[in-house]
Amino acid sequence: MKTTDFINFLSPVKVTGKQDGDIKGIHSDSRKIEKDFLFVAVKGLQSDGHSFIEKAIQNGASVVVCESIPEKTDENVTYIQVADSSDALGKIASFWNGEPSKKLLLIGVTGTNGKTTVATLLCTIFKKSGYKVGLLSTVNNFIDEKIIPATHTTPDAVELNRLLKEMVDAGCDYAFMEVSSHAIAQKRISGLRFKGGIFTNLTRDHLDFHRTLDAYRDTKKEFFDLLPSDAFALINKDDKNGMFMLQNTKAEKYTYSLSSLADFKGKILESHFDGTLMTINGIEVLTQFIGKFNAYNLLAVYGASVLLKQNQDEVIVLLSTLQSVSGRFEAIRSPEGYTAIVDYAHTPDALTNVLNAINEVLGGNGNIITVVGCGGNRDKGKRPLMAKESVRLSNRVILTSDNPRFEEPDDIIDDMVAGLDSNEMKKAIRITDRKEAIRTACLLAQTGDVILIAGKGHEDYQEVKGVKNHFDDREIVRTILKENS
Repeated sequence: MKTTDFINFLSPVKVTGKQDGDIKGIHSDSRKIEKDFLFVAVKGLQSDGHSFIEKAIQNGASVVVCESIPEKTDENVTYIQVADSSDALGKIASFWNGEPSKKLLLIGVTGTNGKTTVATLLCTIFKKSGYKVGLLSTVNNFIDEKIIPATHTTPDAVELNRLLKEMVDAGCDYAFMEVSSHAIAQKRISGLRFKGGIFTNLTRDHLDFHRTLDAYRDTKKEFFDLLPSDAFALINKDDKNGMFMLQNTKAEKYTYSLSSLADFKGKILESHFDGTLMTINGIEVLTQFIGKFNAYNLLAVYGASVLLKQNQDEVIVLLSTLQSVSGRFEAIRSPEGYTAIVDYAHTPDALTNVLNAINEVLGGNGNIITVVGCGGNRDKGKRPLMAKESVRLSNRVILTSDNPRFEEPDDIIDDMVAGLDSNEMKKAIRITDRKEAIRTACLLAQTGDVILIAGKGHEDYQEVKGVKNHFDDREIVRTILKENS
């Protein structure tokens, strides 16, 4: 592309330097800049890209997009001043890749819990319906049948648009993606055109980043505010923030619910560890999912599928064939007759949902032993809440390490213990080593009991002092069961 292409596309505040020349690549990381690349100087949380403009030029940048032009400029470089370089980066990345989001039907899923399940199940349904589909999720990214490991819930703007272009090139008709609050706030999704947006729920999470729950909620709402008029906005009506998401959207508004009138209405008839019998808009369906929270996820999947013009009866049939997403309420049966459930629940509300689902099915016939920790260098305020919910809804709780990152694991457990009174502590023990915590839970479990191993789900690592060491809750459980059999 020509430098003038970007100038005309961006409608900048100011342009200085030469305006001819070809652009051979784009990036916001000065270390990845090569000859005749365009560099976007973005103000991040840890550093300001404007400090690396000179380094980018040394590496070959011929165009610099920035919010403030340096006092000292290079006569061989074009400087394009914009009001918001984060916003510009998303639009530049989209433009560079031929605006791929306009060439397929892109659906975004946002909310605290359920994003991965809803996006992945939608991908599965459309694949089973014969379409080529792309998926951008916490667990994996898919380009039709090609699997690309995920590093973030929502990739950075450059990687995101590159993946969307690959989907277009592969002939994908649809793309389903998780849209995190970080991605919205940091404008990673700028320049994308969504055909639909789905809101699952909103509870406490990421307050280390957003600071307040209201700020977190308002960030989620921005996604719906930006949807175009030919898109749909599908929200969970039973969540107190659901209708708030629709206040300023231009998109067509739709709702789903288990407890009130909605466009897509569900009702749970029976719950078992083998699945849930429910109705959706009056049609009965036996699903392989457990718990009320999963009934909401299935309603969102059904609603979005219908809004994307899929046959209602065929969608119902496909819902009955779907299986749980990796690390989401993943059950492992033991020869001794107890069940271990590995789940990604890492917020108080997600933990409550999973434990409620287990209690509903057990009906008091069996004990729940919960193994739970909290991540380091994240919202400390949820730590005592996680411990309290675990104790409230379990018979025994083992407090352990999760991903301590750069904190001391025992300090994190201390924060969790601070949420428990002396009576609650009688139900809890602390075992810092996560493998030993899981082993202890297995030794305590009797026939008919359920062990919940919460927090890490699909993750196959434990992050300690900046190093990701291999650690998979599911592998640990299966190894322990094999040793004990």
